Amino acid sequence: MGFDVAVVGLGYVGLTLATALADTGFRVLGVERRAEVVDMTNKGMPHFSETGLPEMLAHAVETGALTAAPAFSAENADIYVITVGTPLAPDGRARVDFIESATREVAENMPDGALVILRSTVKIGTARNIVAPILQASGKSFGIAMCPERTLEGRAMHELRRLPQIVGADTDAVRERAAHFFYKLTPTAVQVSSLETAEIIKLVDNTFRDVQFGFANEVARICDAYGVNAMEVIPGGKLGYPRTNVALPGLVGGPCLEKDPHILAQSLRDVGVELDITTSARRVNERQPEETVAFILAEHAKRSRDVPEIALLGMAFKGVPATDDLRGAMSLQVLEALRQQAPQAEIRVFDPVCGVEQLTAAAPGCKIASFIEDAIGGADVAIIANNHPEFASWRPRQMLRVMAETGFIYDYWNHFSDLRPYELGPNYLAVGNTGTAQAGGGR
Repeated sequence: MGFDVAVVGLGYVGLTLATALADTGFRVLGVERRAEVVDMTNKGMPHFSETGLPEMLAHAVETGALTAAPAFSAENADIYVITVGTPLAPDGRARVDFIESATREVAENMPDGALVILRSTVKIGTARNIVAPILQASGKSFGIAMCPERTLEGRAMHELRRLPQIVGADTDAVRERAAHFFYKLTPTAVQVSSLETAEIIKLVDNTFRDVQFGFANEVARICDAYGVNAMEVIPGGKLGYPRTNVALPGLVGGPCLEKDPHILAQSLRDVGVELDITTSARRVNERQPEETVAFILAEHAKRSRDVPEIALLGMAFKGVPATDDLRGAMSLQVLEALRQQAPQAEIRVFDPVCGVEQLTAAAPGCKIASFIEDAIGGADVAIIANNHPEFASWRPRQMLRVMAETGFIYDYWNHFSDLRPYELGPNYLAVGNTGTAQAGGGR
């Protein structure tokens, strides 16, 4: 008996989808080149942290509904879903080699009449200009649809069964077939008229968020320049006023936001269009670590002549919902800026979810702390780099008691904006709330 579905790539997108499909009754083959991922999957163990996935994966493997393999077998599937990654190359261009390789594997193994679904985030035109020609060269008949992934890490198993699925294809027959497939998973499919429409929807959705956060970080820069508090300006401006909904400032990254705006901008640059707002917002978000680290180190220099001992807290790209994903984590850019600007500093890192081995690989040369107390004890600076609830459970004065006498906290996420200034004191600083006007601004 063959498989119903083959999912090519068992990264975050592929493994969560394959598991959810198996849970709904499909017989699923997961194709993954990384031997360690294949081994862990077949033991029912996910290779990343995701709420609800361990239990569901274990059940899918135990019942035989999901099997992982390093390559296709003789058993064919009716539907092939390509979920491989599309990272940025060192030159900033979106890579397509993983897509090309996966598509060739599908082309070699699919039967006539197969449905091929591209789910990876790609440059506009990839499905038509890269995937389709490779499939056509096989001489087999097929249908191709673009159905981008849109789940939130930490809520993927919930959202896969509830979020509307975008289904883009060039013909009614292929759209209907792809929509019917996803109706087994979720009650709503949004059918759009072309492959490019679906590709654009994914890129526009994530870029819109990046632009929103970019403007919020501009507001933080304004407030820091004039020595006012962004956590007064932003909430105060939108309270009871329906026409303003500015986001809160902070580090902006992760596996989507750090690359999708670049992919969108590159797509349009290829056809002679420059996206000014998109590129400007990404530039604001990308330069924030360098700018803020310069401020942090200058603040330390005012307080002490010693080489700083710095605790970097929260390494995953976000803390709510909790994840151990370091892809695109801006904490790593903060770490790099610290190393560049204060090469002698002792840096300790801590994350409530990421494991010691993971952090050791991501932050070589740093001391890895197993508990927050180990990270901040005696530290000159505590930098809070994500929004995991564990950091909000400590009040600033509690943290400062175990830090160096001249120590201070710098919070990228404004965890304590609910506290009054006198409760925070002069040793708590945050993005958009540094307490004093910086050089170039002032009052």
